[in-house]
Amino acid sequence: MKKVAVLYQYKVTPIKNGIQKPMKPGGYSDSGADIAVELHKSGVSIITPFDKPDLNNDLDWVFPDTKQGIQLAIDKGANVLWLNTILYNEHPIIHFFNSSIKFVGQSPNLVDTYDDKWITNQLLTANDISIPKTQFISKKEVTNFKLTIDFPLVLKPLRGRGSQGVSVVQNKENLDFKLTELFSTNLYGDSAYVEQFLSGQEITVTVMPPGNYKINSKNQAFVKPWSLPAVKRVNHQNGIAPYNGVVAVIENSKVLNQDELNAKNIIEACKQCEKAAMLLQIKAPIRIDCRADKKGNYFLFDLNLKPNMTGPSRLHRQDQDSLTLLAARAIGWNYFDLLNNMLLQQW
Repeated sequence: MKKVAVLYQYKVTPIKNGIQKPMKPGGYSDSGADIAVELHKSGVSIITPFDKPDLNNDLDWVFPDTKQGIQLAIDKGANVLWLNTILYNEHPIIHFFNSSIKFVGQSPNLVDTYDDKWITNQLLTANDISIPKTQFISKKEVTNFKLTIDFPLVLKPLRGRGSQGVSVVQNKENLDFKLTELFSTNLYGDSAYVEQFLSGQEITVTVMPPGNYKINSKNQAFVKPWSLPAVKRVNHQNGIAPYNGVVAVIENSKVLNQDELNAKNIIEACKQCEKAAMLLQIKAPIRIDCRADKKGNYFLFDLNLKPNMTGPSRLHRQDQDSLTLLAARAIGWNYFDLLNNMLLQQW
């Protein structure tokens, strides 16, 4: 019998090559609790830190992703660990890789490598996947680098989270100011990059890993990564989709209609996203953001290996559909269906 414990991020991840990934306040304990409550409501055996968890208290439903926290979950009977956290090569979870424990989520080495957006972009480019023009900028060269891309540009941290630290810059003076601001915070390390600003429509594509799924009460097997219907983003702020901790995604996002989904450029964008997922050999859903140029051609500009999995499992969280859940609803899944299908891909 599956006995599931959900993990959350207890502390900031280690600095790697001078690059720091910022930590979400609460370490995804909010979405972790959403997941645990929804599975519990639907009859899945959920292991929690407390015998009578409070629906209003996120931390009553999730375990910290420390060695002690993971061991406590296992001691309480968990045999499936849901990795709703940020992983890295030396993450404590590696001490629990054995035949008796199953996992939902990515492998730590995959996340450690490709959470670096510059490395990811190099992989995509090498495999003929369309990305915007990009340029690497380090802190030590911030006063004397030569731009190879025209304005406007998008400035991004190498290991960012959501839209944090991301800004559109219109000229060199503005870029210099934003770079100084970015590096002075010490939140994102000593490297960043800029990319070509694309003025067309933005979409988000969730790609599911290969495996066996239940869709409309039927079993379906996928031998390759496959995508849920694309979601378009609207109501950008200064050219950037706002962080969902500030604006709920249901307020600025909706699934494309069938005519839009059948358009050649959308079909091609989804194929490129699936190709990227296949290169990464994903074990759980990833979310890929794409944006079109003036001609309507889409470019992949952000691969998120830990997409948000919030959902309306509790009364005070009814507006918390994630982008992935919006897409899942378009194929007939509710929140439990999405989570249950993720659970079926345990490894």
